[in-house]
Amino acid sequence: MKHILVIGGAGYIGSHTVRMLAQQGYQPVVLDNLSKGHREAVSNYPFELGDLGDKALLTRIFQKYPIEAVMHFAAFIEVGESVKEPSKYYHNNVAQVLNLLDSMVENHVKYFVFSSTAATFGEPVKPKIDETHPQNPINPYGNTKLMVEKMLADFDTAYGLKATALRYFNASGADDSGEIGESHNPESHLIPIVLQAAAGKRPSIKVFGDDYPTADGTCIRDYIHVNDLARAHILALEKMMKEDKSERFNLGSGTGFSVAELIKEAKKITGIDFKVEVAPRRAGDPAVLVADSTKAQQVLGWKPEYSLTRILQTAWNWEQNRKY
Repeated sequence: MKHILVIGGAGYIGSHTVRMLAQQGYQPVVLDNLSKGHREAVSNYPFELGDLGDKALLTRIFQKYPIEAVMHFAAFIEVGESVKEPSKYYHNNVAQVLNLLDSMVENHVKYFVFSSTAATFGEPVKPKIDETHPQNPINPYGNTKLMVEKMLADFDTAYGLKATALRYFNASGADDSGEIGESHNPESHLIPIVLQAAAGKRPSIKVFGDDYPTADGTCIRDYIHVNDLARAHILALEKMMKEDKSERFNLGSGTGFSVAELIKEAKKITGIDFKVEVAPRRAGDPAVLVADSTKAQQVLGWKPEYSLTRILQTAWNWEQNRKY
């Protein structure tokens, strides 16, 4: 049984990946400081409480468990906050990862799966973003992720540390079981905010900007289900360990939906006509972000299985019966 260290494994995408790793015969070991994650989401798995900036802790973990690979989900992810507090983002998303990579090299752990982001691309210059698209981030969050991607390339050249960077578009939805789902405090992602408005937990949903150069003036995004992302992590890990090769993949559905379209579909699924308000644009938000995931489909044999409707249905089921 392969032991995989999942850092940030009690968080949203991490916990779904931990669950799927276990289902596929791996032994996930979770490291999380619980600043954003939830212990309840990973209660059935080996758990280490702490911070990836703690090198002594990392060394103890690598000595305690026969770790063969590391998955990293412990970044701060809010674009708006990164603009206001860049120091926080560079410290956690870059400096802490450097500490982790040093520890991996010292402990001879050579496989790393990194949660990157579509934010590394900045404003699109193509209708759909593939791996050859220029990387020109327009916010500190995107900058931090691109810096780590560059660090990984250098660590491969110098130390032979193999890494696969997975650039997500908009992670969304919840596990079909309803046992784990999305739970941030404060919540910053559109789908749970929309569904909290439908559930009466918020007075309204704010749409940030209705004057973008899109058909209805609202931002267009590519929504990808969290379990589709989890599956891609495992496929990427297996491919990397088999071929001993670093890679980069863009992960999205390949279809864009505007904020207005998403809200309309959410109202249809919930049967609730909640209040929608228009607010000014947020700094650092591109008008359109849609993935071209052809490479992941061809190289990994990966294909998204969840439609936007099903994404919203799983998220609504979680919102109505959330466990944490």
